[in-house]
Amino acid sequence: GGGNAGWLSANHLGLELSRDPEIKITLIESKDIPVIGVGEGTVPLIRNSLQIFGISEVDLLLQCDATFKTAIKFSNWMSSEKYGNDNFYYHTFDAPFPGGYDVTHYWLGNKADAHYSKLSAAYYVAEKKRSPKRPDSPPYKGLVNYAYHFDAAKFTVLLANNAKKRFGIRHIYETVKNVMLHDDGSVKGFQYESGEHEEFDFYIDCSGFSALLFGKTLKVPFIDKSDVILTDTALALQVSTESDEELFPYTKAAAHNAGWIWDIPLTTRRGTGIVYSSQHMTDDEALKEFSNYHGKDLENSNARKIPMKAGYREKIWEKNCVTLGLANGFVEPLEATSLFITDFCAGMIAKKIPLHKEEMPLFAKSCNEIATLIWERVFDFIQLHYCISDRRDTQFWRDVTEKVALSALLKERLEMWKYSIPQRTDFASTFDFFHTESYLSVLYGMDYPTRAPSVNDAVGHFSKQKISEHLINARNLAGSLMAQRKWLTELKEYAAKNRPA
Repeated sequence: GGGNAGWLSANHLGLELSRDPEIKITLIESKDIPVIGVGEGTVPLIRNSLQIFGISEVDLLLQCDATFKTAIKFSNWMSSEKYGNDNFYYHTFDAPFPGGYDVTHYWLGNKADAHYSKLSAAYYVAEKKRSPKRPDSPPYKGLVNYAYHFDAAKFTVLLANNAKKRFGIRHIYETVKNVMLHDDGSVKGFQYESGEHEEFDFYIDCSGFSALLFGKTLKVPFIDKSDVILTDTALALQVSTESDEELFPYTKAAAHNAGWIWDIPLTTRRGTGIVYSSQHMTDDEALKEFSNYHGKDLENSNARKIPMKAGYREKIWEKNCVTLGLANGFVEPLEATSLFITDFCAGMIAKKIPLHKEEMPLFAKSCNEIATLIWERVFDFIQLHYCISDRRDTQFWRDVTEKVALSALLKERLEMWKYSIPQRTDFASTFDFFHTESYLSVLYGMDYPTRAPSVNDAVGHFSKQKISEHLINARNLAGSLMAQRKWLTELKEYAAKNRPA
């Protein structure tokens, strides 16, 4: 597969395996099968991967129309009657710890001091539409934590060029007509539409929702989670923007009657989409809701409908084959989990490629257990955004808050967090991708009713002082940073004058 998952995997594999002259890596891309190409948001982990791949941050920003992402802004996920029509909170990539100190125990009894989202320095950077970096910030370093928004198709090209040039990845254009199997059921090779055939030792299925190897050939069961995540359809639309238009450094996630709308700024356009439950909203109703968001009739627009099925493969590794990307699984676009999981799992698999067949079952067992853990906890975190909302104004919101079953662990955690604040020891697994800080941001951004603990005068005074100092420092920091549009424009101008063509 030749989308983001395929080329991200190729870079991870190249990084780990290119030093072995006996290993040859081939990426097979079909010109007849289009890529999905709407995954334009990321999480900070991507910075680590790009850096170790040897990709310049400047190249990413300039070649992929990229912008910085410091947070996700959730609008109208709470009752408008109680919290107003424009209620919002942030899930920032910076911890909500003023001066590095967790004041949640004090804040629960003193919420009037500040909205919980303001306890992260990224709040004011986001609200003032600032860049998280100064002009002299080193590559991949910022004053607050950040990820990116980018053009998915251009990002694929960047990854592909790097994999081929730096790691010597062989790239061919072929469409697989038939998959040949060994007697033991493992994958032997491919017959191509061109008439050619080829055999390899190890295979990675990045063929998207079609899951050519894992679904159609090896028939690894798909664990359907559509009873947990009700949003199953999206309409995606790209919107052109002016070159001087302000760029907000966050993903917008605006809730509506049966789901939510994403809005992602790039330097040349915005990527937008409406995510909805087809059980609760027709396509026509979704288009009307989407039109209202954009302030114009989208009836004759080129909005692309994307069916989504929440779930994941029972295994990530079967015999001599691994699955990554959409072929492995999908939740829904909230929190940019798809590229996150692909990036992590591709790195994990690259370090586990066996030299001998005898090693394969051992590596497969370990990776399968880890992948299952990752998927289950990611589903929990996405479901959290819906199930703790106090919205009951439509059937969709009544169903996601009252009828949808929670995993035993999420149910237990939510019950525990009524009486105690989430803490690091609540997340025993390394593969709980979203840890304490993320849960704190969502829970208390959505006013989850944790019992306020007793706080003595000394701790109370100290916490209040920390919040007060933090609010001043955070405002000053945001005030000292450049507007994101200005920062990116100046980078482009500087690169045009100083970088070789």
